[in-house]
Amino acid sequence: MSSTTIRKAVFPVAGLGTRFLPATKAAPKEMLPVVDKPLIQYAVEEAYSAGVRHMIFVTGRSKRAIEDHFDTAYELENELETAHKQELLALVRSVQPDDMVCAYVRQPRSLGLGHAVLCAEAMVSNEPFAVLLADDLMVGMAGGPSVLNQMVASYQQHGHSILAVQEVPQEHVKRYGIVAGESAGKQLMRVQKIVEKPSPDQAPSRMGVAGRYILTPGIFEEIRNQPTGVGGEIQLTDAIARLMQREAVYAFQYEGKRYDCGSKEGFLEATVELALQHPDVGTSFRNYLKGLSL
Repeated sequence: MSSTTIRKAVFPVAGLGTRFLPATKAAPKEMLPVVDKPLIQYAVEEAYSAGVRHMIFVTGRSKRAIEDHFDTAYELENELETAHKQELLALVRSVQPDDMVCAYVRQPRSLGLGHAVLCAEAMVSNEPFAVLLADDLMVGMAGGPSVLNQMVASYQQHGHSILAVQEVPQEHVKRYGIVAGESAGKQLMRVQKIVEKPSPDQAPSRMGVAGRYILTPGIFEEIRNQPTGVGGEIQLTDAIARLMQREAVYAFQYEGKRYDCGSKEGFLEATVELALQHPDVGTSFRNYLKGLSL
């Protein structure tokens, strides 16, 4: 196996989803549907399109619905087959293709994104891997590759950790890990500084880290030795800053759009825009919107 092959992806899905209460009181936020697919499925499909076949979910005690979603639903499949609903049957079976492996590990306490990634270490082993945050629904340019697909192609050229970044408004830098560095070619920057959620007057730039990463296995040692940071959590951003002291880390300006589905506004934006693009409901939904008095 090539050292630049990305076979595994980690999905940290143990968060409580408090910004969507009461909807997330008993249901995982990652299972909230955007049109007709849950958020986590969009992320898994993105990873699959980039060649990843081993999906690792870092879950919590209330996230059983995610495991069920990617499991075989024998009763449902039997009902659809008996009713000769072959199109729906194929749709249900496509959620987990035959060559895709799903594995699950618990994060026993909410100790931050860095800790969630560390929980997957035994399953990742000593190879590079992707991290996808389902809250960030990422869509590539129309007809173009997915965001993770773009990052994998870049990683195969450079062989170093890569962070997806986008320019954010100055007043929003306090919501992101912010990076600064020097240009390393088209869409690529070698990171020289990374700060977790800085105040606007302390931010080194306006380049915010989005919810996609490709990381080398060296990150695990850094997380293990990482003290708690902002919010009393073990921050992945802080571990990446330590990793930069012995390995190059790059920031990648992807082509596409990010919807912050961890916020109500971003979730609604994703729902409307993806509904307009949906082959079944797009036309009728567009006509409906045109008839609204706004």
